[in-house]
Amino acid sequence: MTLFLNFRVSPIGGAIAATPAIQKSDAGFALSPVRPEIFSQLIADRDILFVIHGYNNKQSDGVHALSRLETLLDLPSSAVFVGILWPGDSHAGFISYPVEKPTANLAGQKLAVFCNRELRQAASFSFASHSLGARVVLETIRRLDRETRSACLMAAAIERTCLEKEYADAFAKTGHVYVLASEKDLVLRLAFPFGNFFGHVLDPTGNPLSGALGFRGPPRAIGNTVQPWQIDRTLGYEHGEYLPPSGSKPPFPNPEGLWEEPAKFIRRAFNRERQTWPV
Repeated sequence: MTLFLNFRVSPIGGAIAATPAIQKSDAGFALSPVRPEIFSQLIADRDILFVIHGYNNKQSDGVHALSRLETLLDLPSSAVFVGILWPGDSHAGFISYPVEKPTANLAGQKLAVFCNRELRQAASFSFASHSLGARVVLETIRRLDRETRSACLMAAAIERTCLEKEYADAFAKTGHVYVLASEKDLVLRLAFPFGNFFGHVLDPTGNPLSGALGFRGPPRAIGNTVQPWQIDRTLGYEHGEYLPPSGSKPPFPNPEGLWEEPAKFIRRAFNRERQTWPV
C-alpha cells in the first residue's frame, strides 16, 4: 500500500483540487480512499517523505512510478511515504509546458495549506521530486509553518539559480538540500530553455534565461547544499530514467534499472547520510 494526496480532478490534465483526496494504491495500482482519521493515525509522530512526480505525467504514470519507488526505498519504521499527484499534464502533451509552471506553483501552495492545517502532528517533513515537481516542492516549503528536514531535487526543471534567487526563502528553511543533475538530459538541455522562457511570460521568475538545475546543478555549492550532484555522463541518465517505469516496459523489479541508484540517493538524503553516488 502506498499513500497518496491527490490534487487531481481528472486522470489527464484538468484543474487542481482545492483539497486533496487521501488515497492509497493497491498491488494493481488502483486507487481507493483512505478515511481522514486513519490517515492521521498513520502519519502521527512519523517523519513524512513527500515524493512529487514531474511534468507531463498522467495520473496512472504517477501512481505506478511512485508506488514502485516506495518499494525500493526501504524507509525506516519511523517514516511514512506519501506520494503527491498533481495535474502537470494535459491532453495537448508536451507543448503545454509553459502553462504548467503556474500549475506547479498552485499545487505547492495548496499542499502547504493542507500540511499546515492537517499534518501538524507529523514529526517532520522531507521532500523528493522529479522534473517540474521541484517547483511544487519549493513552493510548498516556502509556505510551511515549520522548517523542512531535507529536500531532494532530481532532474529539476527549474532555474539553476533558484536556490539563491527565486526560492532563497525555501532554501533557508530546509535542513539539507540534495540535487541530482545529468548533462545527458536532452529534455533539460534543449527543451527547458525554450519552455522556461515562454513560461516566464505567464508566471515571471527570477532568471528566465537560466539553464536547468537538473542539467548542471547549482552554479556553486551554497549553505546546506550537499555534494556531489553531477551524474557521470557515461552513465547516460536521460530525463525519464530517475524514477521506476510507469508502464509494463521495462520490467520491474529490475536490479539493473537506472532508477536503482537515484532511489538509493533519495534514501540516503532522507536519512541524512553521506552520499556515495554520484562520484
